[in-house]
Amino acid sequence: MSILVIAEHHDGQLADATAHVVAAAQQIQQAGGGDIELLVIGDGVQAVAESAAGLDGVSKVRVADNAVYAHQLAEPTAELIASLAEEYSHVLAAASTTGKNVLPRVAALKDVSQLSDVIAVAGADTFKRPIYAGNAIATVRSGDALKVVTVRATAFDAVGEGPSATIEAVDTVVENTLSSFVSEELATGDRPELGSAKVVISGGRGMGNGENFKLLEGIADKLGAAIGASRAAVDAGFVPNDMQVGQTGKIVAPDLYIAVGISGAIQHLAGMKDSKVIVAINKDDEAPIFQVADYGLVADLFEALPELESKL
Repeated sequence: MSILVIAEHHDGQLADATAHVVAAAQQIQQAGGGDIELLVIGDGVQAVAESAAGLDGVSKVRVADNAVYAHQLAEPTAELIASLAEEYSHVLAAASTTGKNVLPRVAALKDVSQLSDVIAVAGADTFKRPIYAGNAIATVRSGDALKVVTVRATAFDAVGEGPSATIEAVDTVVENTLSSFVSEELATGDRPELGSAKVVISGGRGMGNGENFKLLEGIADKLGAAIGASRAAVDAGFVPNDMQVGQTGKIVAPDLYIAVGISGAIQHLAGMKDSKVIVAINKDDEAPIFQVADYGLVADLFEALPELESKL
């Protein structure tokens, strides 16, 4: 049976995370799985489907394009996926806000267990996922006929472009009486999106207050970086919670992660320890962040940041 990957998209653009989930699907395929198909759900998503069709390893793109799927509300989206799931052995989505919202409902509708936040494929029915804030890795084998899996996108390298797959319309239209879209407020900015940025600079409680986060902006602009924060900084009201990096925030794995005034609580480390290079700036030389940092600077951040910006 085939593998179904739920394509994630925003503002008419295919999300980068989808290519990473397809990479996980390829590993399942190599372990004995079937063809890889993508499902694009939304309203006016033909351009997204055409982008998805160019991903390497994808044999078919199915498109459910209808007004009822606008805004990708969880209830109709999950019901649609569940109605198609009998044709597949696996249903995969990114462990993003959308994936975490939809796939548990799919698993419940199909009466199967969900495998969450998978970071490695050990077989067609066996997967690895972090537990205890990433301090241990559990190997889980599912006996369910249908495997419903959310994938940590940063754990898999994105697939490239391949031969264009066929695009097929899905005519199923479900009735949604459980929810309705009211409004949304989108955070906009010129910097890269935190979850997919190649460089991230984050501030912690050591920043002192929200105004001091401006010290990170000049460095971020010069490095083309996204700005993040620890949970302590978010809880203190310094910055909005969509900037939070960590176990209960966003999982990031950039090429360069700069932690400023962050002590390195285990919950924060769980969200960024897969970064290629970690740089820590903290005046406490015993801060746990230095145990995972490739480069550490013991210094007052209010002196170090302006100097760093001037050198860039």
